Formats: sequence, C-alpha cells, structure tokens
Amino acid sequence: MDHLRTKGRGAQINTPNGFQSNRYELDETLSPKTKYFEEYPKKVVNFTNSPDLRAMIYVNPYQGCEHGCIYCYARNSHEYWGFSAGMDFESKIMIKRNAPELLEKTFLSKKWKPETISLSGNTDCYQPAERKYQLTRKILEVCLKYGNPVSILTKNSMVLRDLDLLQSLNKKNLVHVLLSVTTMDEKLRLALEPRTSTAVKRFQTLKTLSDAGIPTGVMTAPIIPGLNDHEIPQLIQAAAEAGALYAGYTVVRLNGAIGPIFEDWIYQAFPDKAEKVLNQIKDCHGGKLNDSRFGVRMRGEGRFAENIRALHQVSIRKYMPDRKLPDLSKDHFQRPGQLSLF
Repeated sequence: MDHLRTKGRGAQINTPNGFQSNRYELDETLSPKTKYFEEYPKKVVNFTNSPDLRAMIYVNPYQGCEHGCIYCYARNSHEYWGFSAGMDFESKIMIKRNAPELLEKTFLSKKWKPETISLSGNTDCYQPAERKYQLTRKILEVCLKYGNPVSILTKNSMVLRDLDLLQSLNKKNLVHVLLSVTTMDEKLRLALEPRTSTAVKRFQTLKTLSDAGIPTGVMTAPIIPGLNDHEIPQLIQAAAEAGALYAGYTVVRLNGAIGPIFEDWIYQAFPDKAEKVLNQIKDCHGGKLNDSRFGVRMRGEGRFAENIRALHQVSIRKYMPDRKLPDLSKDHFQRPGQLSLF
C-alpha cells in the first residue's frame, strides 16, 4: 500500500476484524493517540495445553500493547475485543483493573496448587501503561505475599522499577526475568519495535538484574530470516556478558492478520529487502507466511530454519556453556493463617 508512514507506530493499517461484517478505514493523516479501556474480567489466570508451550500458566494485566512490535502474535487476539489487529492493537489498550485481586482470589482457592505464573504470555506486562496503572507491580506483590513463583518476559527496562520486589522474591527462589532482544541495529529496532527500550538499555537492564542476583535470560525472538538472523551470535554474546543464564529463540510466523500487516510494513520500511525476507519466511513454514503446526511452528523447518538453529546452538556453546536458569521453588507457597504446604 502507498500511504504516509505514521511515526512511533509499528502497524500502518487497520486490517479487517474477522469477527465483524463491517470495517472502517484508518484516517492516515492522523497519528492516533493511545486510548485506555478498563475491563473487569471474571478470571485472569489462563492455562495453555499447547505442546509448544509446556502447559504454561500466564497472566496478562493488559491486552493490546503500545510497544507496537510489527510481528507480535498477540495482535490477532485484539479482534476478540472488537478491534483491529493493526494499529488498534497498539493504540487501544485494555486495562484489567482487577487483575491483582483476581490472582489473589485464585491463590486463596483450595484448588490452586503452586505453579509458576508467566507474566507477558500474550502482551508485555511492562508496556507504557504500567507506569500509570502499576498492575504488574501489584501482581508481583501478590506472588510475594503467597510465595508463588513467577517468571517475567519483557522488552522494557521499566522492570528495574520493581527491583525491590524482585530481590525479595529471589530470596526464596521465586523469580526469573527474561529480556526479549531482537536486534542491536537501532534503525531496525525503531521500525520493528518502535516503542520498546533500546537494545543497549535492555542489556544494561539485564546486567543490573544479574548483578543484583536475579536469575536472568534472553529471548532472541523472533528471528526473522533476512533481517536479524545474522545477529544471533552478537546478541547471545552480549547477553552472556550481561550475566544471562539462558538464551532462547523462535522463528517468526505471521498467522492471521499479522501476515498482511507485516507485508504492508516491510514494503514501506525495507522495500529493497521485502521480497527476500518474505520468501525466506515462507521457506521456514512450508511455503506459507503462517504456520499453526505444533512441533514446528515455533522453530520452522527447511534450510533457513536449520541455519538459524545451528547458529543459535553454536553461539550458546561458545558464549553460554554450562549455564542454566535455576528451577523456581514451589515450597514457599502459603495462604494466610495456613502452615506451609511443603
């Protein structure tokens, strides 16, 4: 599409909502301001039985994400709220005001057995909205109160605001923090993830956390062949030097509305690379941009996917030999007025 690029946003279009028969066009002469919508769900703890995610239990205090990462798989879920997966996803943010209370209600239930809660299973728990609403901090306070383990994944250095809580959780081996780092190329980051912390800031955050004794790691994700795959060794080396104990990755896949959003973006942002990148992504997923096949969708297949896997493994062996995140403890979970369960 030929239209003016909106600075500070990843998506430049609003794709049709698959759940609605009518659609609207984005006024591209305007730079949409972020709007917040308060939501009071009946539950906030979500379970997934996906074989690719190992029965992850996650909590998302926000839906939609102002970081604006163009590749984000969570964009499709914004359609359930009546919005578009495009620019709506990063400019219309749902705030789950009662998320901390719902989590505490879950912990108080006799049905709850202590398991690790994952923050940012869908959208970033330290996105800009967190500065105002502080729901993530309140969730960490609930986890500390009950002694329930929690794992955090974020692109935002704002996580350092809660260093006091992280240190208290870590005294009982209740927390991991992973930083998602996709590129060290600032030009690429600004286009790919326009409202995230810089890579330099993320590695500084990683080092600060590691120096404070917090177990840390990185997700070099997603790897986009033709854009950032060559950076894998550099990213893992920098993570290792900052004290990271783990480095994981996924290969980009563009399911649902993310496909046309990404295609529109890359033809604008990197027109000379667009065809090469799209063809290499397809090569990783059986000739398509999207991939829903359990077992291969996260890592891809074919020669480009194999090159990514091999480069990641070699980098781990070189820069992170014998490093591993410690298992989080379930032994400290305790309800008020109750003796320890273990």
